[in-house]
Amino acid sequence: MEINLFKLCSGLKVIGYFMILLVAAIISLSYYAVVVVTWGPELLSGGLHSFLAFFIIILFHFLLIMLLWSYFMVVFKDPGSVPNNWKPLTEEEVLEAGSSLTLSESIEPEAFTSTHSADGRERRPQVGYCSRCQNGKPPRCHHCSVCQRCVLKMDHHCVWVVNCVGARNYKFFLLFLLYTFLETTMDTFILLPNFIDFFSEAKNHSTSPGNLAVIFLTFVLNLAFALSLLCFVVMHVSLLSSNTTTIEVHEKRRGIRWKYDLGRKKNFEQVVLSLSLSLSIKLSREVQLN
Repeated sequence: MEINLFKLCSGLKVIGYFMILLVAAIISLSYYAVVVVTWGPELLSGGLHSFLAFFIIILFHFLLIMLLWSYFMVVFKDPGSVPNNWKPLTEEEVLEAGSSLTLSESIEPEAFTSTHSADGRERRPQVGYCSRCQNGKPPRCHHCSVCQRCVLKMDHHCVWVVNCVGARNYKFFLLFLLYTFLETTMDTFILLPNFIDFFSEAKNHSTSPGNLAVIFLTFVLNLAFALSLLCFVVMHVSLLSSNTTTIEVHEKRRGIRWKYDLGRKKNFEQVVLSLSLSLSIKLSREVQLN
């Protein structure tokens, strides 16, 4: 009996939904430990300690809101699908379309940036074809075996968000990593005194066993996530600085100079301004229709 690996990969989506529940559980546990058990009651103590508790709770909620916003943007935003029967436009068609060209028709403009070979000659990127999608395949586009579609400038399929990370949601993925790292790091530091007192309080039975278990588990989870996220943040900042995706790392090592590297400033602007570019193109389209 033959095993269809692509159908098996599609089954990984089920794991992703459990990951979303796990994220919700960790956030709920952290909220209970930080706000309800540890720092919430300190608001009534008065004095400088009360002001510190107020500042910590405000900062905690701000980071939590930004974390959830960026997380759901990665989950629900299209990473960059290729339209059906897509084919690259000629230069004459692009000039005729002008500003009325939608983002889905043009596909990421930076994907078609001319590159230069070792002899200095200009070289246009080759447009491929995906046999599984039966469709054109723009440069820097890869087929995801889990989502069963081609994704523009695909970085990877993230099980934690049940979605691919590509050209149109990579910015939010970076923000999600950053805010989650800041949130977990802050939780680790503000729970550290309670974690140190955990053993003495458990011995003296001065705090309920349930609250002690919550504080201990929350501290360990946040510390583990903070350390692991630090590695991911450093890795993706490095990739961003050279305009490289996770999939392209191996390909980049084979070349002397990475063909898509526009310089750190322009590489950063390309990701940060990607959303602004999409909105401006859609706006110009709506103005012409009206």
